[in-house]
Amino acid sequence: MNFKNIHIGKLIQLRVTESEIEMSRICNFLKCTEAEIEKMYYQKGLDSELLLRWSKLLDYDFFRLYTQHLILYSPHSNQNINRALKKNSNALPLLRKNIYTSELILFILELIETKKKTKLQIINEYGIPKTTLYKWMEKYKI
Repeated sequence: MNFKNIHIGKLIQLRVTESEIEMSRICNFLKCTEAEIEKMYYQKGLDSELLLRWSKLLDYDFFRLYTQHLILYSPHSNQNINRALKKNSNALPLLRKNIYTSELILFILELIETKKKTKLQIINEYGIPKTTLYKWMEKYKI
């Protein structure tokens, strides 16, 4: 899975194929036509409310793909967390970036195993702590 370039329409279409859900059920659930569904398969991005409906229908968290992207490709900054804690802002919940799913762990380990990236590159580029990376390698026997 390429977390850098997410084409949500293709991924939804893949999940629909895997789930073997009939088009009539999809149309009824999303309240749209077959042509509109087909058009969604070609879109790189979708409205969040629509993506939520797809997630419910297909029993798959498509938002998690974007979360993985943020973990891998957004810059780290403890300053932002510290500022948010000091402000005690209630506008949005404070979310931490330490959500490592098995897909993400396998993706990182695959980069090391195929020698696309070194351990040091992974640590520096993705901000994964050295001890965490080595624990993963031990657990998954790389």
